[in-house]
Amino acid sequence: MVTGPRNLSRWVIHLPIVVPDLTRARIFARTAARALAQITGCVDAGEVTVSEEDARGVRHRVFCDRLLPGGGRCDLPTEHTAPWSARRRRPNPDRFR
Repeated sequence: MVTGPRNLSRWVIHLPIVVPDLTRARIFARTAARALAQITGCVDAGEVTVSEEDARGVRHRVFCDRLLPGGGRCDLPTEHTAPWSARRRRPNPDRFR
């Protein structure tokens, strides 16, 4: 169990979605994470990963998540070539409490 601020437990949702390759898995995961973040504010985008169905222990990051000077994290895809870009929204884990 992972504990957050004030020692409150946090639960993680694992939602298997099948797509044919890693590129499409990352695109789908980024799209889903951004959409859910807009609705709930409870998505920790930096922790979004994808894995092959038969190799679930080998996870591939979806977002760059690099810590940026002045705070914030990069919200671009993991293998981007553009300059790093700060996240527009911060997760709000208290939204559903």
